[in-house]
Amino acid sequence: MNKTRRLLLNALGSGLVAYPVVSLFASTPAQAADSPRLSPDDPSAQALNYTHESADAARACSSCQFYTGAAGDAWGPCVIFPETLVSAAGVCNSWYARAG
Repeated sequence: MNKTRRLLLNALGSGLVAYPVVSLFASTPAQAADSPRLSPDDPSAQALNYTHESADAARACSSCQFYTGAAGDAWGPCVIFPETLVSAAGVCNSWYARAG
């Protein structure tokens, strides 16, 4: 097999392996819009002391590394609470400052 063909097959194989992994972390806008809002009564929310309103505006979900909502949205997806939307003004114990 010639070298170019081997490189092409390796690249295709890597893409086939990477696609399912990347799709686990990607959410589409349609999925996010259909998601329910996280309730503070949810067991996972209670475990991390999630609230819809942060006492410190600098420590809100919208400025957290795990928040993946668009800037300016009142609610958005969060990696910590999959398949639900969190309040951009909320906060939990997993808050971590967004880089940059």
